[in-house]
Amino acid sequence: MEILGRAIDLENAGHKVCHLQVGQPKSGAPKKVLKSAELHLRTNRLGYTNSQGIEPLRKRIARNYAERYLKQEGGTEVPLQVNPDNIIVTTGSSGAFLLTFLAAFNVGDVVCIASSGYPCYRNILNTLGCDVVSVPVNDQFKVTAVELSAVVKRLARQRKKVKGLILSSPSNPTGAMLSPAELKALCEYCDKNGITFISDEIYHHISYGQSEASALSFSDNVVVINSFSKYYSMTGWRLGWMVAPASLVPALNRLSQNFYLNAPTLSQLAAIEAFDCREELDKHVATYAVNRAVLLAALKDLGLQKVSPADGAFYIYADVSEDLEDAVTFARDLLEQAHVAVTPGIDFEDPASGLGHKRLRFSYCGATEEITEAMKRLKTFWATYPGRKNKN
Repeated sequence: MEILGRAIDLENAGHKVCHLQVGQPKSGAPKKVLKSAELHLRTNRLGYTNSQGIEPLRKRIARNYAERYLKQEGGTEVPLQVNPDNIIVTTGSSGAFLLTFLAAFNVGDVVCIASSGYPCYRNILNTLGCDVVSVPVNDQFKVTAVELSAVVKRLARQRKKVKGLILSSPSNPTGAMLSPAELKALCEYCDKNGITFISDEIYHHISYGQSEASALSFSDNVVVINSFSKYYSMTGWRLGWMVAPASLVPALNRLSQNFYLNAPTLSQLAAIEAFDCREELDKHVATYAVNRAVLLAALKDLGLQKVSPADGAFYIYADVSEDLEDAVTFARDLLEQAHVAVTPGIDFEDPASGLGHKRLRFSYCGATEEITEAMKRLKTFWATYPGRKNKN
């Protein structure tokens, strides 16, 4: 946010800034959503709704799981069936995180997160008094059952029991994505060991070369969180949802009633149309794929070898420690001198690891022209930057 704030200041001063720092699609909401919103603004009183969310939207979300995902039953793959009563509509995925953490965990509970991950997990859990433990990502920037098991065993020797895990796939900041087999193994491990697995699936349907699996396909005990902000390009509408086990739904409803009563009514009514806009939305993903290729090629030309696989989402995470003294200083200098905004890793890494000063995140959900221009500026800046270790 500091990078974004300074980028806005530079723009207000007349500079053209290339924005690669925030994961916000440049495209707006789908046309059918906008048309529906206009209609409801004219004709609907827009009063309070049920705290769980309006039934037509919950039913449409449930139908989306049947349309998009499969589940194994008796050796046969069948459409994934989700009960609308297990769906809670929230104020973005952020609201879902808060509700889930409060409903599932108590003060002092040990909750695991990926060592490279979305900072709000750590921040919210710390605020609620949970004991947050980082699970080191593997060479592919993933946390699988293997990595989680090693941490669970280490903590067991300290007489600590892991109560929860929250993980995103595809991931922010790395774009790494678990394969269906890896996700299945993780669900099975958590079920076997009494760990509440919270699967953040906000970047589903934004992937390159492989399809995403939902944790709901492998377990009835998981909490799945999603949002209209990324694939559906509706960031400011503040609308998300979760699918939770029936045992958690009453607590989640009571919490939502006390925190915000209901998610924005206009957003709920209009979002029903979003699921029928796949052709329009998939064009955005096609643009992201082009942007991804531009970025990967540019980083390779700079000689950066330690780059995340970027299987999904719209981020590339690069380890720059072999070339730069400090990623935070570089990001500030790049913005001030070349007017390219990227995000240093300090928000995404365990503060104790020191890795935040060694990594940079590049977001590529803007226009291809902006990404291309940013890479031209980066190449020029990189060639003469005095803070580089190696200039051969």
